[in-house]
Amino acid sequence: MTFIESKKDVEALTLTIVSEYDAPPERIWQLWSDPRQLERWWGPPGYPATFEVFEFEPAGRATYYMTIPDGTKAWGWWRFVEIEPTSRIELDDGFAEEGGSPSPGEPGRMITTIEDTGGRTRMTMLSRFASVDQMNELLEMGQEEGMIQALTQIDPLLAS
Repeated sequence: MTFIESKKDVEALTLTIVSEYDAPPERIWQLWSDPRQLERWWGPPGYPATFEVFEFEPAGRATYYMTIPDGTKAWGWWRFVEIEPTSRIELDDGFAEEGGSPSPGEPGRMITTIEDTGGRTRMTMLSRFASVDQMNELLEMGQEEGMIQALTQIDPLLAS
């Protein structure tokens, strides 16, 4: 992976992370559309993800948990808003109770674009927060660093 940039914009309530890979867009798309492949990189190293529900279609949902090193589970959920095969995924996301029911609170929105850059593929992940408080809370929890670390796990998948 070539990490390109990470940019926080408090006024727009966004965090954007850009990376590039030596693989075609269709291969990067598989890392999102196949939950078994997604489990191998979603979440920073040492926090493996398990997707229990994965309905990869507009209005579909996903529930997952990341296993924390002490063995506890941190649950999350997604609702797919828009899917444009091989190029764009838009989803709402949030924390979940055990079993995957959304926790109270406003969801965030994540928009991932995948584009061919002439022999490489650029993936741009834009997270839009519901409020400054939500943005600050998630950034203090390490969302930016954790996402960058998670993305470093993609290259070994591409090589296998």
